[in-house]
Amino acid sequence: MSEDALARATRLKWVQSWAAGPNELMYPAFIESPVIATSCKSNGAIPLAEHAMMLMLMLNRDMPRWMRAQAERRWDAWSHPELNGLTCGIIGLGYSGVDLALKCKAFHMRVVGIRRTPQPTPNVDHLYRQDQLHEFLGESDFIVVTAPRTPETTGMLGEAEFRAMKRTAYYICFSRGGIADDDALLRALNEGWIAGAGLDAHSVEPLPADSPFWSAPNTLVTPHNGASTPFTRQRGIDIFAENLRRYTAGEPLINLVDKSVGY
Repeated sequence: MSEDALARATRLKWVQSWAAGPNELMYPAFIESPVIATSCKSNGAIPLAEHAMMLMLMLNRDMPRWMRAQAERRWDAWSHPELNGLTCGIIGLGYSGVDLALKCKAFHMRVVGIRRTPQPTPNVDHLYRQDQLHEFLGESDFIVVTAPRTPETTGMLGEAEFRAMKRTAYYICFSRGGIADDDALLRALNEGWIAGAGLDAHSVEPLPADSPFWSAPNTLVTPHNGASTPFTRQRGIDIFAENLRRYTAGEPLINLVDKSVGY
């Protein structure tokens, strides 16, 4: 909803966003208005967690190498690592992060997390405080960003943070671009500070054809559609229908957006 549309909608009381993170609504006029907003932040949790697991497996086993060998009809066998026993560090433990933690446990991984509001979280072995970010990064074999992009999280991963990661670690982002500084991430990939990346969310979308991320070393790029399944759409419709029922009945809405934090 644009600012112009908001100004004309003088009787508007509630907006149901299709997105998990309603960044398109977080402009001053909407934030300051009495209009409430709800999101679909729970509907994409399952496919997004599956997408993250796919990227983790492909990066860890160097699937692109197999794909190149197949395209060249070349038999190329090598020893590759396992996910078993590795540590997945999850930034943001909302619906997607919690579902990812569950899936990691199925692969016998250790799971650590960091979140804005520390609280016991299922399948997370250790929860770090925000001021322990570098310690958290240094322990993890995979860093997976599931957090929304807010003023607090924008640019939270820069050169110092990528240098704090293991050189064997992989960076994965499927929530929103801009949480990592693009220049720092490119340097980390090109100079070998980290082992590689799986990027579904990007600072600029669609990702321009001349973006250096397309050809960055050990990088998998997908077009921010990790949650795009027929089931996700139906779950979004179900969320809206349930919220409409609750709204007309005067009951609390689900996935209510806290304007003060942006999600």
